Amino acid sequence: MVTERDFKDLMADVCTPVAVVTVMADGLPHGTTVGSLTSLSLRPPMVTVALAHRSRLLPKILRAERFGVNLLGAGQAGVAAAFASPAADRFDGADWCLDDGLPRLREAPGWLACGLQRYVIGGDHLLLLGLVARVSGTRDAAPLVYGRRTFGTHSAFARGNPRPITDHITAFAH
Repeated sequence: MVTERDFKDLMADVCTPVAVVTVMADGLPHGTTVGSLTSLSLRPPMVTVALAHRSRLLPKILRAERFGVNLLGAGQAGVAAAFASPAADRFDGADWCLDDGLPRLREAPGWLACGLQRYVIGGDHLLLLGLVARVSGTRDAAPLVYGRRTFGTHSAFARGNPRPITDHITAFAH
């Protein structure tokens, strides 16, 4: 039998992207950090995000039937920690704006505005399937990832602008 501890310890070795999922509810911004963002479909463009049943954000998203996804960059571990905290107003001190009616963190290098297509129950979480309505952001920022219970980035990004693999192949051919 798989214990919860064994499962958590093994899954801690899996690197995940870090994002802050947001929604407007009752005229206020709400958001939480997730490590469960996954691309689902290209046609139509869709992503999935998993939120715990006990999440305070979940009923707000279900009611609004839409959500924003702020993809965090390598220097934003503090932002990820702030939005993962139990603090009531996680937007205090955050530089944010409304974008397509959803809270967007201005310094996040990636942004998705999603309509809630449907949701699927998965154990103690709900898997939200989001139809991507809008995408924007920069392509030059290293992504923030979470693995082995620590924040970091992909090793190729940490080294700077790596040479394309074709450059390496050409160099070895001579």
